[in-house]
Amino acid sequence: MAYNNFGGFGGANINNLMRQAQKMQEEMARAKAQLEESEFTSSVGGGMVEVKMMGDRTLKSISIKPEVVDPDDVEMLEDLVVSAVNDVLGQIARKEKENMPNIPGMM
Repeated sequence: MAYNNFGGFGGANINNLMRQAQKMQEEMARAKAQLEESEFTSSVGGGMVEVKMMGDRTLKSISIKPEVVDPDDVEMLEDLVVSAVNDVLGQIARKEKENMPNIPGMM
C-alpha cells in the first residue's frame, strides 16, 4: 500500500474531503446569511415593552407603552427592557443553533 504526504490518504480522498469541507462552508454561509436577515421580536410585561432585533443582533426598535413609564418606578421599566432584550437574544441563539448544519465537533 502506497502512502503519500497526506497521512496515508490517496489524492482522490483528499480532493473528496476538500469538496465536502467547501460544501459545509457554503451551507454555513447560507445559514448565517439567512439568520442575519431574519427579524426577531420579544414582548414582555403583557405587551408593555417590545424589542425587535435582526439576526445579526442589530437592535431595530424598542417600543414602550406610556402606561408603563412611572417616574417613581424606573427600575421596573429597566427590568422589562433587560428581560425583552435577553429574550430576543435567546431566540436568535436558538435559531442560530437550529439552522447551522450539523457538523461533528461544532456547536
